[in-house]
Amino acid sequence: MTAEPPSAFAYLGPAGTYHDEAARAFAKRLGIDDPQLIECPSLSEVFDCVDRGKCEYGVVATENALEGPVTATLDNFAFRSSATILGEHVLDIHHCLIMHPEATLNDVKTVASHPQGLAQCRRYLNDNLHGIPTVTVASTADSARRAASDKSVAGIGNDFAAQLYGARVAETGIEDHFGNQTSFALIGRQGHVPVLTGSKFKTSLALFLQADRPGALLMILSEFAYAGINLVKIQSRPTKQALGDYMFFVDIEGSTQDLEVQTALNCLRLKLREVKVLGSYPVE
Repeated sequence: MTAEPPSAFAYLGPAGTYHDEAARAFAKRLGIDDPQLIECPSLSEVFDCVDRGKCEYGVVATENALEGPVTATLDNFAFRSSATILGEHVLDIHHCLIMHPEATLNDVKTVASHPQGLAQCRRYLNDNLHGIPTVTVASTADSARRAASDKSVAGIGNDFAAQLYGARVAETGIEDHFGNQTSFALIGRQGHVPVLTGSKFKTSLALFLQADRPGALLMILSEFAYAGINLVKIQSRPTKQALGDYMFFVDIEGSTQDLEVQTALNCLRLKLREVKVLGSYPVE
């Protein structure tokens, strides 16, 4: 078995997923016209590919506008991986009704898609395919593959997957809520040199408390306020050590090269059990 090229991108497969689309978008931003792509069965495997040096880059979803944070990604950042965030890319999520090239709506006996795809298109399914049973599959890409080979199956996914598997896009924009987006992170091994440039930066942190006590969150927020740093996002996650024991993910404006960011982080390191810098990277 030959080793994968170090400049390859690991992503959550199969081919045709939104992760695949995001990986190609990152490659384009890096000036790589024909990227080497490694399909992984899980987000944890994407992190492992990067941490073990099997590939140079990984692509992982971090948050969806409708479903919220991707907890598997956050847990890998916090507890399993030493990978660093090198960049961020936001994809507009537009679901399509995908069918066999020769099929019509009258041929459809089943609608197959990922649970999120089905959930995000309930109104369309009720109005246009009422009474047609739905089945869940591993990914929206898998639904496109099934639709391409079976006239009785309609899939829900992106037009990229439909083209990849030779299916037909019967209708676009069938999602219930417009403005749905997913953010993806480009990750590399710890210490990886910056690969993207920009005028504005964001820094992502994982903050672990010494102990849960009144005012702990206020103390964290105050350090950023004193330094004049704007918080982009803050969310809590269980530490998996005890019920009620939480840590915090924080995104702030600015780079770790900025004096005010360095000052705030140094002050937090004196008061917290751990301040883990997940990455400092340009925003699009």
